[in-house]
Amino acid sequence: MSETATTELPFRERLRENPRPALLWVGVLGVLLALEIGAITSVAITVMSGLAGAVASAVAMVVGGPVVPSIGGAIDGALTSAAHVADGLPTLLSRDVIPNQGYQTPDGTWHGTFLGLEPKYAWLLRVVMVYAYMFALLWWCWRGYRLYVRHYRFADWTPRDDMVDRLRTHRWGQFGFVVVLLFVGMALFAPTVSPTPADQNIYHTSQYEVQYYDADSESVETIAVLDANLDTASRGAGTTNIGPWQYDQYDRFHPFGTMPNPGQDLFTFMAYGARISLAIGLIAIGVSVVLAGGFAMLTAYYKGLVDLSVVFVSDSIQSLPGILLLLLVVAVFQSHWLWEIYNGGLLLALAFGVVYWPGLWRAVRGPALQVAEQEWVDAAKSYGQRSMTTMRKHMLPYLLSYLLIYGSMSLGGVIIGIAGLSFLGLGIDPPTPEWGRAIDTGQDYVTTPAWHISLLPGILIVIVVTGFNALGDGIRDAMDPESEGEDASAGATATGGGA
Repeated sequence: MSETATTELPFRERLRENPRPALLWVGVLGVLLALEIGAITSVAITVMSGLAGAVASAVAMVVGGPVVPSIGGAIDGALTSAAHVADGLPTLLSRDVIPNQGYQTPDGTWHGTFLGLEPKYAWLLRVVMVYAYMFALLWWCWRGYRLYVRHYRFADWTPRDDMVDRLRTHRWGQFGFVVVLLFVGMALFAPTVSPTPADQNIYHTSQYEVQYYDADSESVETIAVLDANLDTASRGAGTTNIGPWQYDQYDRFHPFGTMPNPGQDLFTFMAYGARISLAIGLIAIGVSVVLAGGFAMLTAYYKGLVDLSVVFVSDSIQSLPGILLLLLVVAVFQSHWLWEIYNGGLLLALAFGVVYWPGLWRAVRGPALQVAEQEWVDAAKSYGQRSMTTMRKHMLPYLLSYLLIYGSMSLGGVIIGIAGLSFLGLGIDPPTPEWGRAIDTGQDYVTTPAWHISLLPGILIVIVVTGFNALGDGIRDAMDPESEGEDASAGATATGGGA
């Protein structure tokens, strides 16, 4: 039994009796969040922008399109202003505190970098500190859970304890967790871990300049970033190639090298592309989980004609190749104003959600039928409880674990599908970065010194998808130890190889 919770009191009462551990934990958490308040606010505004776009599309489908763009413009303007305010908030790990862009004079001294370090060391320091911060924040959240168990939870043991213990010893699942965490960190902290800002590297390159030391004139010169990028683009030939872990002639460091025209930094492209992949993947899985979970409960509860109708619809969708459905969506809506939201990202996410829910529904239909036959569901019916209440209270909690498992496995498939569409030139519109377009851009150079343009994004996609699948395996084995070692093909059918 916990140290202080000796009587069965509500959580609020237990907290009031012993507030010190909770206050100490909240205080440290507040300090950790305050260190990155600017970055956290920026991410929150980005998420709000995505949600605003989703709401705008939903309203457009109900009331029509002509009114919505003006409303969307006003919301977009407000969010843009908020983003500028967020940029001005203090952030410990920003590139303003640890800059890596500068130039080197003939005496070997670096100017404009953090403490005069070489740009690669300054960039590495920033990246290491970002991930150290993430792991510290995560560790503190874990400590908060242990603190809750020790001081405020009445029960000595719950089934969740065994699940956590199994997950802590599941090495394959832990590998997936680390990979997913690195990927999420890359997406969330893209402005910090990138060697150069996206606005300078991708969107408005002609509006920015970079300083460098010109050996011919023996002075510090400036050049437009666009011109510098064109001079340093990787085109597969010796002197016009900037490979991984190299500097260009303007003293800019490129961890993954540069791309072909117009010579963007590949790592920056990948970091911001991770944001797109993660956002689309989460929206798509969210849509498919809601549809699959809702239909699973309805078909298990009512059975009969309702079940047969959903079987017919899901089989009809699954009988068509997913890639053809996605290509159809792209072809029909590419000139529609809905496609302008997130450069087609929202529409693609909804399309992936529609394509994926039948597989997810098939995976959770069996558990839903099992729980619908349980005694507590019959008891709820006999007491006259409303059907929606019965499904929400007595069936949904049982299905959530399955939806979590198969949803995490499906996320990797969505990432592959998005990359595949971008590789075919049908995904997210340029200049918005997307991993598949990087592979497409570099496919003409795979046998040249510029091999990195296609190979590195391809390797990252494989690692990230493997990580999501490994994490799903770990969660499945932790929640249901009897399934350990079994083939998760039921859920994998929903993931497959993407679309």
